[in-house]
Amino acid sequence: MSASAAALIVVLIVLMLLGLPITWALGGACICAIFLDPALSLAMITQKIFTGCDNFSMLALPAFFLAGDIMSKGGLSKRLVAFADSFVGWISGGISLVSIVACTFFAAISGSSVATTAAIGGLMYPEMVKRGYPKDYAAAVQAIGGTLGIVIPPSTVFVIYGNITGVSVAKLLMAGVLPGILCGILLCVYAFYKAKKCNFPKEAGFSFRRFLLSFKDAIWALIMPIVILGGIYAGIFTPTESAVVAVFYGFLVCIAIYREISGKDVWEILKGTAVSTANLMFLVVTAQMFGYLITYYKIPVAVTNAFMAVASNKYVFLALIIVLLLICGMFLEVGATNLILGPILAPIAVAFGVDPVHFGMLFVFLLALGQATPPFGTTMFVACGFSEQPVSKVAKNLIPFVAVEVVCAIIFAYVPALSTLLPNLVS
Repeated sequence: MSASAAALIVVLIVLMLLGLPITWALGGACICAIFLDPALSLAMITQKIFTGCDNFSMLALPAFFLAGDIMSKGGLSKRLVAFADSFVGWISGGISLVSIVACTFFAAISGSSVATTAAIGGLMYPEMVKRGYPKDYAAAVQAIGGTLGIVIPPSTVFVIYGNITGVSVAKLLMAGVLPGILCGILLCVYAFYKAKKCNFPKEAGFSFRRFLLSFKDAIWALIMPIVILGGIYAGIFTPTESAVVAVFYGFLVCIAIYREISGKDVWEILKGTAVSTANLMFLVVTAQMFGYLITYYKIPVAVTNAFMAVASNKYVFLALIIVLLLICGMFLEVGATNLILGPILAPIAVAFGVDPVHFGMLFVFLLALGQATPPFGTTMFVACGFSEQPVSKVAKNLIPFVAVEVVCAIIFAYVPALSTLLPNLVS
């Protein structure tokens, strides 16, 4: 490995250990490598930044951010909670199941794990405590439910992964549907078992009338994912255009139907989206520059050879990937892991004969899992924030839920049809 290639990796690690934001760590590593390599010039940075931004599918990012903000502040979360409560609230431990089901629904709207935990957890945590659930367990339920936010489409993480690896964004979005739903079901199964074991309270029996009323009130929120995914695969609009459709749909529902967003709220939402988009785009363009350099220095080839020496086939490779990303998830933020490891691991997976859509779904699912794993899980921190519970207690209650998601990851790794069935049906 050349000195400049080594500097690219070493400087990145050092800057991250010093606590610099990942954007500056990536940018600093790239600049150091270019200075040390006489064959490269700083002019390349501006060229790569322009090329990285000049991408039609990247327009989906600000639009999905805006759609998620609209839905979060437009009254959809409380309607989804009411619908989920009417649906499963009567089962043992029903309110914990309501949290997970509501998170699943909201994930299909917001596309963000942190937003899902904040929006649904802020409503459900005090309700669970009010009904007699331990505070640390109630917080853990909100944290684990939020992880589904980047798995079930729309998902900005899938959009970014597709852009930096060249995998179809449309297929990636569809690939997350079945795994996200299955994971939500298995999390509910564990919550039901825990409720039975600890004799947690439950509500009165199922009311069909209440179910119909809550369904009617939440119908506009529930059909949004259908509108987006249906439009993409019917050929009406592209994944990028679907994000804009989601924005117009969100404004229509929240302003004209629910009437919970005012003109002042719209301005605040637009400002928040602009800030979020600007921060993310700085990260994306530096990551694309970093991705170009690791390819230029043939680092993926070296890593592939190392994996080939250890992994005799794709099944061993997938097992190693699960272990690697579980460890990364404990210490790295989702965006950092996605942008650094995505361009490196995606071509290696293809070399082992793993379907790129299948690997992309598994990769993002493991990133989602990492958001709930201590010591640095983002949804865990959000849940600890609004619950005011210590990380140690919430983390203890999260361990069984995380174990369920690890089992899901193993299933998804070795049953690729769960990821590829829907993309193949509509391709």
